[in-house]
Amino acid sequence: MLSSPVLLSLTLFLSLPLLLLLSPHLLFSPPDADDLALFRRAAAPHTTSHLSSTPKIAFLFLTNSNLTFSPLWETFFSASHTHLFNIYIHAHPPIQPPGGPFPRSRFIPSKPTSRASPSLIAAARRLIAAALLHDPLNLYFALLSQHCIPLHSLPFTHNYLFKNPTFPHRSFIEILSQDPNLEARYDARPPMLPEVPFSSFRVGSQFFILTRRHARIVVRDRRLWNKFRLPCLTPEPCYPEEHYFPTLLSMEDPNGSTGFTLTRVNWTGSWDGHPHTYTAPEISPELIHRLRHSNSSYVYLFARKFAPECLQPLMEIAHDVIFRD
Repeated sequence: MLSSPVLLSLTLFLSLPLLLLLSPHLLFSPPDADDLALFRRAAAPHTTSHLSSTPKIAFLFLTNSNLTFSPLWETFFSASHTHLFNIYIHAHPPIQPPGGPFPRSRFIPSKPTSRASPSLIAAARRLIAAALLHDPLNLYFALLSQHCIPLHSLPFTHNYLFKNPTFPHRSFIEILSQDPNLEARYDARPPMLPEVPFSSFRVGSQFFILTRRHARIVVRDRRLWNKFRLPCLTPEPCYPEEHYFPTLLSMEDPNGSTGFTLTRVNWTGSWDGHPHTYTAPEISPELIHRLRHSNSSYVYLFARKFAPECLQPLMEIAHDVIFRD
């Protein structure tokens, strides 16, 4: 007997002709031509003639507000380490000033984003595409938000990703197949069959670190993106940005990812889908040490979610705690 999510998707799939007749633009509105052109360029093979040089981390900031913690990140991106990284920022258009808040940072052409919508997926794909095209030495792609902070120094972060024999060149992305809300989230989507059966549907953190190989898989994808870019049938509990990347990589390369994220988040006392937000009185050396460690064989490199008021107490412990590994 078919499970309820499969049955629902089959029913919706069979009703496509009626939906198309009533509202063809809803189902088959074409993606923006400029995005398609960008993704095509980024997916094409690129020269690797300079890969004997030091590989880099592409830091991808996806933000819809000011980068409150830019002084902390600026300390993280110190001038002596510029050969280790590049920075790309996708800002909500009204927030997009000329230049950038960090050394070597660059704003990419951006479009409005909103929570629980495909716009966040599209923005992340633009960041990945821009980083792929800009520098062939970008071998890891770390997606972050304005609420994220570093938990270690840049040299530690770079060494952990490139010189850790435990995770040889694998992506760090949370991929969960067992979740109490997975069925409801699948039901909230437009028809996913035949491309994504419920057995292939995954969920995970929006924030990840991808290898260059997986970054190219993301920008090359059309099949799953054409499903996930469709509007949700219900506003809750859809959250396509938490499903597209884990589902895509799980289907395309099931053994190429660690299955976990390196960005720590505290879901204790969460509300309306938001994790716990740390406030200034909670900031301490003990908190930083606690956020770094996991119950497994890895350490966390970043953490979220922090209120703007945390900047000053974080700066007070930056040199002696956060960046002293």
